[in-house]
Amino acid sequence: MEELVYLQTQVMPALLRGVRVSILLIIPSASAGVLLGVLAGTVRVYAPAPFRWLAGAYTLTFRGFPLIIQLYIWYFGLPRLGIYLSPFVASVLGFSLCSGAYQSEYIRGALLSIRQGQIRAAQALGFTRLQTIASVILPQAFRRALPGCGNEIIYLIKYSSLAYMVTCIELTGEGKILASASFKYIEVFSVVGAVYLVLVTAASWALSRIEGYLSLPGFETHKG
Repeated sequence: MEELVYLQTQVMPALLRGVRVSILLIIPSASAGVLLGVLAGTVRVYAPAPFRWLAGAYTLTFRGFPLIIQLYIWYFGLPRLGIYLSPFVASVLGFSLCSGAYQSEYIRGALLSIRQGQIRAAQALGFTRLQTIASVILPQAFRRALPGCGNEIIYLIKYSSLAYMVTCIELTGEGKILASASFKYIEVFSVVGAVYLVLVTAASWALSRIEGYLSLPGFETHKG
């Protein structure tokens, strides 16, 4: 009974605050990550060589550096250069850039899977190269890349828990504060884990619906 009262009066209000912050972190980071991924992936396939090199360097750097190191640089390192970011902004920046680097790989692979004859056919119809990429190639590539991009968003939900390392107190941060004060680590983090499970399940369901909505019968889906 005492444990139930503790959960209701102490744990749940704090974790609800944390969930709100986590969602506020995840939504802009996921959106910016997809946009960066589409841009970087497209540049790596279709842009002139110098731009391809820059996009490749971005992808290599932000996939290679551990995310926690990136967050430390944005929050603790930039003040040495006179640039001060709030914990929230530093977290969103770190998540967006890291997620975008991974997303670009999914987009690049999907773009390379599109038959190049479609570009020639579109240009024969009077499309410019930019119009062909934007109107013909990218929509197909995005549908093919969506499962991978969705998987990266699922990862983002979970590694958003690193934000508390730069003092952005989201779900995991609230849980850490509660557990440190009460020493009820099992109770608190069992609830925290369950909340992440709910978030991931909801995101998986939403992404599945989007994938079904965007799919073209007979093309992207195959039923045996």
